[in-house]
Amino acid sequence: MADPVAPVVMSLRAVVAAPFRGRGRDQLPESEFVVALSLDRGWYSPDQAARVVELAVGQGLLTSDGETLRPAFDVDGVEVPRDFAPDESLLRSASPFELVLDALVAAGHDKQSSVAGINRLQAEVELTVGAAAVLYARRQGVEVPEAAAAARSALLNG
Repeated sequence: MADPVAPVVMSLRAVVAAPFRGRGRDQLPESEFVVALSLDRGWYSPDQAARVVELAVGQGLLTSDGETLRPAFDVDGVEVPRDFAPDESLLRSASPFELVLDALVAAGHDKQSSVAGINRLQAEVELTVGAAAVLYARRQGVEVPEAAAAARSALLNG
């Protein structure tokens, strides 16, 4: 079954890929990335472009050493149409828990039962709610790679 958050994720991938593809480089200073999204493309204000960086790092699409950004995926494999314009909803971030819950419901699982199962698992194995949600989904046969990346990033950076 398709990931219910795929359109937003694909838009975020396209937004992240655009500056790297446009400059033909595999790493960029964060300031140059923000300029590419705000001034060069006119997609966002500088503050919004900085939010894109936060979201992309949180979802595991970008890595950062504090100054330099690197994509965590093949940017050449992402099509960025000439007339592409990201949707405003891209700046609203869903937590790994919310992403997993949406995927579980889309796969036919009961929302309340899923929340209860995630909460039980979180208490049993002492994980963050996001990590527990990802583990619960996998046990239910629902793959949630973007939520897993976000949960992993939260564990490593949190």
